[in-house]
Amino acid sequence: MAIPKETFFLMPNAEGTLQNQIQQLVAEAILSGRFKPNEKMPSSRKLAKHLSVSRITVTLAYNELLADDYLTSRGRSGYYISENAPQPTKFPITEREDKVDWNRAIGQKFSGGVSLMKPQDWGQYKYPFIYGQADETLFDRSNWRLCALQALGSKDYDALTSDYFDRDDPKLIEFILRHTLPRRGITADPDEVLVTMGAQNALWLSANVLLNQRRTAALENPCYPSLRDILTQSRCQIASVDVDSLGLPPDKLHAEVDVVFTTPSHQCPTATTMPLDRRQALLKRASDSDFLIVEDDYEFEMSFLKPPSPALKSLDREGRVIYIGSFSKSLFPGLRLGYLVGSKNFIREARALRSTVLRHPPGHLQRTAAYFLSLGHYDALIRRMGKAFHDRRHAMEVAFQENGLTVAGQGAFGGSSFWMRAPEGVDTKEVAARLLAKGVLIEPGRAFFITEEAPQNYYRLAYSSLSVSKISDGVKLVADEIRQI
Repeated sequence: MAIPKETFFLMPNAEGTLQNQIQQLVAEAILSGRFKPNEKMPSSRKLAKHLSVSRITVTLAYNELLADDYLTSRGRSGYYISENAPQPTKFPITEREDKVDWNRAIGQKFSGGVSLMKPQDWGQYKYPFIYGQADETLFDRSNWRLCALQALGSKDYDALTSDYFDRDDPKLIEFILRHTLPRRGITADPDEVLVTMGAQNALWLSANVLLNQRRTAALENPCYPSLRDILTQSRCQIASVDVDSLGLPPDKLHAEVDVVFTTPSHQCPTATTMPLDRRQALLKRASDSDFLIVEDDYEFEMSFLKPPSPALKSLDREGRVIYIGSFSKSLFPGLRLGYLVGSKNFIREARALRSTVLRHPPGHLQRTAAYFLSLGHYDALIRRMGKAFHDRRHAMEVAFQENGLTVAGQGAFGGSSFWMRAPEGVDTKEVAARLLAKGVLIEPGRAFFITEEAPQNYYRLAYSSLSVSKISDGVKLVADEIRQI
C-alpha cells in the first residue's frame, strides 16, 4: 500500500523549483517521522498528476532523493523509503523553569540600542521609501547564479571547502587591489586589505582595535545608528559633532579626540558630500592633533550626477586614514561583504580579532563575488542602477515641489535617499505609524540623532527599491499625512 498521494501538496508561495519543493516535502516527512522505512512512495505518474506538474519533475526529485539515500528503488516495484534514511531523533520532553536571574548573570548588555528596524515584509508595501533595499528589477540574478555555479566547479574546490584560517580569497583581494581601490585613488598591498562581513563588521573591528575606555571617538550627529551602538559597547568616550551642509566640520572636533568616524562621500543620513577643501582641512587637523580617521565611503558607487570626490584615504600621506568599503549596498544587502584598508599594523590586529569571531567570510561567497566583479557584471549593474536612480531622484524632486515637502539634505553626486524635514511640532514617528495602513514606509529621523533633545521632525525617504511610476503617488500620501498632523 503506497503512501496516499493526497499527503503531498505544494504551497503556492513556496521558494525554489518544483523539483526542490518535492524533494523537501519528502525529506521533511522522513525527518519528522511521518514516513517510515520501507513505506512505498506514490508512483511518479500519480504524484505528478496530483500535483499538476510534469512527470519528469517528480522523477528527477525521486532520483535526487535516491542519490541521498532517502529513497531506494526496487526493480519494477517502485520507490520506497530507504532503511538507511536519516531517522528522527526523539528525546524525552521535560518541563523546565528558568530560575536564572539574568539581570545579574549578564556581564555586559548589548541590547537596547536605537538601531533602525525595517518590516521583514517591506516588499509587500506599495510605497517602500526605505533605505538600502535591493530592487529585483535591477539586479543581475542570472549572472550571479552563473558565477555561483562557476565557484562550485572542481577548479574552485579549494576555495569552496578550504579553511582560510585568517586569510581571504586571493581572487577577491586581487580585484579590490587592482580595480576597486584605484577608482578611489587608493593604492595598497595585499596585507593592507581585510575582507569583512559588510561595512558594519568593518566598523566594529575598527572600533575594537582602536578604542578603549580611556580614548575618545568623534561621531557625526546625526549619524549611522549602528555605529553609535558599536561605540557605546566599546565603552569609549563619545564626542558628537553636529554636521552642516558640507558634512563634518573639522574645526568643531573635540580637542582630545583619538579617532574620528566620518562618512564624507554621502553623509549618513543627510547625504551631503564633504568638499575637497574640507577633506584636506580634516587631514591637516588629524596630522596636527595626532588622531586617526575611519572613513566609511558610504555609497560612493552611486555618484551618477558627476564623478565622486577623491576618498580621504587617497589624500592621506601619513597613514592616518582607515578606509571602509562595501559591496552590500551596490549588489544586495544580504551579501554582507565589505573590506577594510589600512596600515599593515592595523590590519594585522583587525585580522587577529576577526579570526577569533568568525575566522573569515565564507569562501564560496568570496569566490562568487570575485567572479561577478572580475567578469564585468558588477560594473554593468552599477551603470544600470545609476540610470535608474537618476530618473527616480528627478521624479522625487518634482514630487517634493508639487507637494510642498522640504528637503534638508541631499547628495551632490547622487546617492539613493533624501533627508527630509517636516514642520516644527510634527513627530515623524507618528507620521510613519499612520502611513503603514496606507502601504507607505518611511524612516523617522529620531534614531539618527545622538542627543536626548533630538528633533522629532526629520525623516528619510529612499528610492533604491521604488519604481518611478509609484513615486508621485507615494510622496503625495506622505505630504497629506504630514499636513493632517
